Amino acid sequence: MSILIIFLWIVNIACDTVGQVAFKYAAITTHYKLGKKYWLQLFKNGWLWCGFTAYFIGFLFWLAFLSKVPLSQAILLGSFNMIAVMIAGRVLFKEHITLFRLIGIFTIISGVILVGISG
Repeated sequence: MSILIIFLWIVNIACDTVGQVAFKYAAITTHYKLGKKYWLQLFKNGWLWCGFTAYFIGFLFWLAFLSKVPLSQAILLGSFNMIAVMIAGRVLFKEHITLFRLIGIFTIISGVILVGISG
């Protein structure tokens, strides 16, 4: 893979992770139960808009990435986003990473390595 492809991939992972983390912060800082007040407060929450912005930027980088990489390879490499989000959840929200999640992480990493060296 070229440096450009790796750059596009890493920026996409970063934007997806920032977006997911921002959405989580928006959800946990909105203090009303589901209902009209919840949605009104949520849409005023800066974290929600940070998440939307990160997703939009990530979408642009994903399109650029797709223009350079076959779709079958891109989708497999895109699965690495789940690992980044899971690690961010552990670090920022103290979420647990169970044995099965660790096995999943190592399976995804193995797949990404195989796709990367075959590409």
